Amino acid sequence: MKLSVGEKVSLQVPLPYLKTADPISMLRPPDLVSLDEVGVIIGIRANDLLEVKFRRGNFLIPSERLKIFGADD
Repeated sequence: MKLSVGEKVSLQVPLPYLKTADPISMLRPPDLVSLDEVGVIIGIRANDLLEVKFRRGNFLIPSERLKIFGADD
């Protein structure tokens, strides 16, 4: 699945932790983003990491953990 900047996405599965997209990244608890929350891809990083803007911050999330919002699987 090819994701691009500006697409709306949500988490497929809960993550064990969230990594912030700050210049000096921090690990944050996973309950900051729920499975039904919608985020927007704002950047693409190396190794299939996507920078996603959610209500509580910007996080680096592997592309295989995301699904396009509204796509029925």
